[in-house]
Amino acid sequence: MAANDIKSAQKTYSGFISATKIAIPIIALVALIVVILIAE
Repeated sequence: MAANDIKSAQKTYSGFISATKIAIPIIALVALIVVILIAE
């Protein structure tokens, strides 16, 4: 039963890391656009 919990946790963690790898560049791009708009 514990092995299933670990497999489930690893799957969840893997999904979280994948989402983070996608989200960070998008957030950085949005922040850059906001900074450029404020600077003008």
